[in-house]
Amino acid sequence: MMRSLYAGVSGLQNHQIRMDVIGNNVANVNTTGFKKSRVNFQDMLSQMISGAARPTDEVGGVNPKQVGLGMLISSIDTIHTQGSVQTTGNKTDLSIMGEGFFIIKDGDREFYTRAGAFSIDEEGRLVNPANGRRVQGWAAQTVAGEVSINTASDLTDLIIPVYGKDMPRTTTEVIYRSNLDQRTEAPPLGEEHVSTMQIYDSLGNTHELRLTFSKVADVNNQWQVAVTVDGADAIAELGGGASTSNLFTINFDTQGRILSAVDSEGDTVDAGQLLVGIAYDIPGAEPLNFNLNLGTAGEFNGITQTADVTTTKSVEQNGFGLGYLVDFQIDQSGVITGVYSNGANRMLGQVALATFTNPGGLEKAGENTYVVSNNSGNPLIGPSGTEGKGKILSGTLEMSNVDLAEQFVDMIITQRGFQANSRTITTSDQMLQELLTLKR
Repeated sequence: MMRSLYAGVSGLQNHQIRMDVIGNNVANVNTTGFKKSRVNFQDMLSQMISGAARPTDEVGGVNPKQVGLGMLISSIDTIHTQGSVQTTGNKTDLSIMGEGFFIIKDGDREFYTRAGAFSIDEEGRLVNPANGRRVQGWAAQTVAGEVSINTASDLTDLIIPVYGKDMPRTTTEVIYRSNLDQRTEAPPLGEEHVSTMQIYDSLGNTHELRLTFSKVADVNNQWQVAVTVDGADAIAELGGGASTSNLFTINFDTQGRILSAVDSEGDTVDAGQLLVGIAYDIPGAEPLNFNLNLGTAGEFNGITQTADVTTTKSVEQNGFGLGYLVDFQIDQSGVITGVYSNGANRMLGQVALATFTNPGGLEKAGENTYVVSNNSGNPLIGPSGTEGKGKILSGTLEMSNVDLAEQFVDMIITQRGFQANSRTITTSDQMLQELLTLKR
């Protein structure tokens, strides 16, 4: 008789724990990045009344007789299914579509979260504004003038230097992708074609680069080019020669592909990228030394010569003046790109993601965060889109994965289970009362 009482008590206690979990799920139905939990039950030990018996020649086998002693909670699982994505329009709000966790740091301690409601603090760090924990990733590095992100390096705080300066960079290359009209006559009958481009010195001052194209008389597929900077002759040279002239010639084949470039000293480049070195002295600044990229020898990817309108002009140069960070963007790879007032776009850093062999083994640490446990495995850290990691969506937040309809149904089932166990206790109590009243 007492067994049924204690079995009922275990049912009451554990159904109450299940109701606590359901209540927590419902309470966090609107919590960003929250993952619901569920409770699984198992039966407790059973008391043996009689054991099993083997079959004999006279009778068959006998099954064991056991009385259960109640129930236990077998596990409380965290369900890491994808939550719906809510658009916020805030650039620093991030969500993950797929596997992975953001990494945030408090001192030397790392936490992992799906809640990406981040902001920028006074020092430009990307942080969780609720607790100041810093979002981790990789900062961009500048090596030999090239900006890159090394995702194999150690994690660091991500800094977005709002209104920070972007120092001037002198022009080192001007790229041409266009056409010279093959039908053009040589001077004096034909017209010269002039192409201009704004270039920059080491102080960020602008200068006008002017190329004047004129067809060479009696040579159908050859053009002479004169180079000036701010109206003064520059020096055009190939192969490190000692040219002092601003003139060079370019040659095309019969199909309009550029073949070679030749400077005034006869130095020639006729393979690979056709680069013409230009030098010009700037008072008060470093001398201008840059390359004119005319295209690839034998290809149509640079300047061509066909029977079509002349369009030859530079399409790109890599210099710029002083600028200030006025905006930034975060793409699906988590790369943070700064937009500067001088028109330059520069990588600032990249958000890191962590995945786990068993994310259900993570321990909840409060404030929408998790920490590593003995059964979660170590974090596998990398950029989004690699090693099974999801993609990052800027301007969105992941909502809770709690389904209210499911929770209400579980609530009803849990309530009925609690009521049934309470009836077990009251009925057992009535039976004990009847036993006590046998002798009056």
